[in-house]
Amino acid sequence: MTNQPSIDVTAFIDRQRVSRFQAAIIVLCFLIVAIDGFDTAAIGFIAPVIRTHWQLAPSQLGSVFGAGLAGLMAGALLFGPFGDRIGRKRLLLWCVSGFGIASVASAFSPSLSWLIALRFLTGLGLGGAMPNAITLTSEYCPASRRSFLVTTMFCGFTIGSALGGFVAAALIEEFGWRSVLLAGGVAPLVLVPVLVWRLPESVRYLVTQGGARDRIAATLARIAPEPMLATATFATFATPNGAASGSPVARLFRPDLLRGTLLLWLAFFMSLLVIYLLSSWLPTLLRGTGASLRTAALVTAMFQVGGTLGAIVLGWLMDRFNPHYVLALSYAAAGVFVAAIGSLAASPWLAALAVFAAGFCVSGSQVGANALSAAFYPTDCRATGVSWANGIGRMGSVVGSLAGGAMLTMGLTLSALFFVVGVPAVIAGLSMAVLGWHRAKRASSMQAAGLAGP
Repeated sequence: MTNQPSIDVTAFIDRQRVSRFQAAIIVLCFLIVAIDGFDTAAIGFIAPVIRTHWQLAPSQLGSVFGAGLAGLMAGALLFGPFGDRIGRKRLLLWCVSGFGIASVASAFSPSLSWLIALRFLTGLGLGGAMPNAITLTSEYCPASRRSFLVTTMFCGFTIGSALGGFVAAALIEEFGWRSVLLAGGVAPLVLVPVLVWRLPESVRYLVTQGGARDRIAATLARIAPEPMLATATFATFATPNGAASGSPVARLFRPDLLRGTLLLWLAFFMSLLVIYLLSSWLPTLLRGTGASLRTAALVTAMFQVGGTLGAIVLGWLMDRFNPHYVLALSYAAAGVFVAAIGSLAASPWLAALAVFAAGFCVSGSQVGANALSAAFYPTDCRATGVSWANGIGRMGSVVGSLAGGAMLTMGLTLSALFFVVGVPAVIAGLSMAVLGWHRAKRASSMQAAGLAGP
């Protein structure tokens, strides 16, 4: 065969409208992260019942939370590289099946020790699934709408979290706390056959791995059935010399990626520190002002509501303006709104507005940062890059969960406490601004040298 057209699959996807095939991928990944959100939130709702059931001390109950967070961190760090080695779809199937089985098993835990161990295993699967869902979605979205579509997909997490509260409230009263874990395990196991049937492998991954030409052509034809696909050869954006050598983790530290990797890690660590500190301690802090349990719960819920709306709005803005500076400004604003909560806590309505705005900026920015990290890394280490950024961020979530209690024991005033909590958000914004400046400078230098760059 002579004169075969060569198609760059990345450019092919970028110039197409979003097809029903791509929309189905986004929906399936939305369901994966929604189940993740459900599980993350549900354990908080059943914790008081577990404490009563087994007569647990607060420190023992904390071990249940800590096991899940440790599993999420380990899953992100361990399973990310496998997504770049064996494919996004295969790893997603393993992770979704794994956390489904572990959650079902945890529903039958005979003791606290068993529950802690199974919560860790559940976290492992959840930690590996989320970054690969982000990666797969990103690789099927056209560049002009990628940030908006990825952040919209990731809203499944906050929606799943909200659903976890409603389902837990309904099931615990009728069937007990074990039924919530059972529901959280059955849902992913029911989803697995659908993923096997309808979820494709990343076409960019197939090209980099030398996948079968007919399989690549058939996948692209489901996006846009162009006649040339039948005889074309396929490629993707060129990667730097040596990019595919070494482990996927080592590739994150290539000279062209090192600075960006460290700045993304700093942003993720600081961002998730703030998010988990507020999620864990805000109800307790509000109760300390004399607010009722109901008022504290409603005000805290505005954080997730703001985060969902923020993810969609910021994703839309990131597709129209420099995404680094959009996130930098949003994180900086989050620092201001978080600091304001302390001064407004005595007024529930004003506190709710400040919490909503803080969620809009910091949670919305964290979702946007996931989309940005997926766009930053090349195909050969994208799943690893997104997973490790999330894994480092999970370390921040552990620090945030512990820091709230530490600051309370220090006797800080509410205003001083929330001011301190706002500082990491500003640091995250600065890291995004520096990353944007660095990438713009590097792109300008490469353009002047007549080279193509990421």
